[in-house]
Amino acid sequence: MTTDLSKEAQEPQDSPGSADSQEAPPAAPAAVTAVDPRLLVREEGFAGYWGEFRRKLRSGELGSLPVVVGLIVIGLVFQLNDSAFLGAENLSNLFVTAAGTGLIAVGIVFVLILGEIDLSVGSVSGLASAVFAVLNINHGMPEWLALVLAILSGAVVGVVHGFFFARIGVPAFVVTLAGLLGWNGLMLQVLGSNGTINLDDSGLVAGLTNHYFSDVAAAYGLATLAVAAFFLTSWRDGRRREAMGVPSRPLSEIVLRTVALAVPAYVVAWLFNQYKGLPLAVVIFLGVVIALDFVLRRTSYGRKVFALGGSVEAARRAGINVSAIRISVFALSGTMAALGGMFLASQINAANQSSGAGSLLMNAIAAAVIGGTSLFGGRGSTWSALLGVLVIQSIASGMALLGIASAVQYMITGAVLLAAVVIDSVSRRTQKTAGRA
Repeated sequence: MTTDLSKEAQEPQDSPGSADSQEAPPAAPAAVTAVDPRLLVREEGFAGYWGEFRRKLRSGELGSLPVVVGLIVIGLVFQLNDSAFLGAENLSNLFVTAAGTGLIAVGIVFVLILGEIDLSVGSVSGLASAVFAVLNINHGMPEWLALVLAILSGAVVGVVHGFFFARIGVPAFVVTLAGLLGWNGLMLQVLGSNGTINLDDSGLVAGLTNHYFSDVAAAYGLATLAVAAFFLTSWRDGRRREAMGVPSRPLSEIVLRTVALAVPAYVVAWLFNQYKGLPLAVVIFLGVVIALDFVLRRTSYGRKVFALGGSVEAARRAGINVSAIRISVFALSGTMAALGGMFLASQINAANQSSGAGSLLMNAIAAAVIGGTSLFGGRGSTWSALLGVLVIQSIASGMALLGIASAVQYMITGAVLLAAVVIDSVSRRTQKTAGRA
């Protein structure tokens, strides 16, 4: 069978003015409509937001939604079983207790974004509290200087971990596992045969978790500052996008989002004032979370950290000093572990042989993961440490109020952690299927 190729090639030229020649060719069935990625919402009105929510749900971009829903469910379940759960005293103590573990989890977030792990943060936090106690109590060093040196000891430990990982090539898991054992042994050596050093109950470290701003204006002022900062930042971002010709959020949406933040902020402020006032620990914790969130999202250093978490080889070819970034991230993790250790020592007003032991390490890692930081690297936020530690501490607090054994608490926390990892895995797989990861 032969084909008249000359005739087929001639047919389009025979009817240049026909209707068929003027119609656009139909799109292929598998073709995807190109959409401007700078669009915040692809359609106007409520239907646009609903459609955008469904699209993100299908593509695995869940963000902080699962953990926020989880917090609401946890609060409702425990409140229905014990009315004291959402009481002012319990919530105030919950926030103060969460600060130490939360600060350690913030450092873990940076390491997880790299796609690595730091198993030594518990031992480093205990070592820092021991260093502070020995310098201040046993040797009479001024408290502020002992506190600075204790936190610096955590940074030095992190640099050592980063050096062996980034320069020598030892896996981070092995380096930090060795650190878990080694720094715990050094802590016992520093504490000496007595094993426990009591801190000054009226000193600087004791005040980290014991000091409250009793003036009602403090809590409401912090809430007002947070709400105003959110509105001004959102409004400024919108103006900048408009100036660049990029679609931006309308003012009505910015106001609505600000109101959504203001309601819980003022409710929490009101609850603080019903007890002892605004805790200093909450102010410091929020300040650290906001500052490091700025570093992660708004600086070239933060972009380099995310770049390494996405692809080390691509980051290296882009000219990023991979070793320096890795060492700095582990130094930051050690610093935050030491700072968190000071808050934990403040809670018991002592440094002892159990400092940094128990479930502290797993709680810190679990908080980062439950809050939304990916175990596979390249995705995370310091706010995830705040949300995750609130979930863990809420479960612990609710269990304690109901008189449930700690064994059950461990099982439930483990189940929540497993659920968070499953959501992370499914989300990542869905994003890859959608071509967004």
